[in-house]
Amino acid sequence: MLEIDSFILAGGASSRMGTDKARLSLDGQQFVERIAGALAPVSRSVSIVGARHPAVEWHLRNVPDVYPQWGALGGLHAALHACKSEWAAVVACDLPFVTGELFVRLASLGENFDAVIPVQTDGRPQPLCALYRRAPCLEAARGLIESGERRPRDLLQKVNTRRVATAELADLSDAQLFFLNINTPEDYKAVISDE
Repeated sequence: MLEIDSFILAGGASSRMGTDKARLSLDGQQFVERIAGALAPVSRSVSIVGARHPAVEWHLRNVPDVYPQWGALGGLHAALHACKSEWAAVVACDLPFVTGELFVRLASLGENFDAVIPVQTDGRPQPLCALYRRAPCLEAARGLIESGERRPRDLLQKVNTRRVATAELADLSDAQLFFLNINTPEDYKAVISDE
């Protein structure tokens, strides 16, 4: 098993949701609590990046952005900058259905790569639910930011990336829910109506 520190990205404006997505609840747990609980068994530590308020309620270390107002790539950079292990697991706070089992599978595929990124059935990568080898990815993220780039997907072109097809995760429990983003009030209503 890889040595991993985990980071939950919570610095977005949540403008489409209208409220802080990190604090939304599902099955009696806030999204951050759910994600932290999934990551804890596979991580040396779990931290939150860019939280708008101190993360003391979650008993998590709060990691500030190194490049404030730089969006998701800025959050990813901050996670890599704060990471003490060889690998960083990075998850956006609006993905409340990730599991430790998912990250065990991703870790099993990372040996000869710098990033391990799930790819949805529509071909879109999920850079905010992925594993990154700290040193090469931190350097690449810094270079992208300094050249004005903002998209985490651009990082995947700069490092040796293992893309993980949906079929490689399909045998995991609730795999169809892993990348279900909760971005709008309608998204949230749909998932809480299924509780």
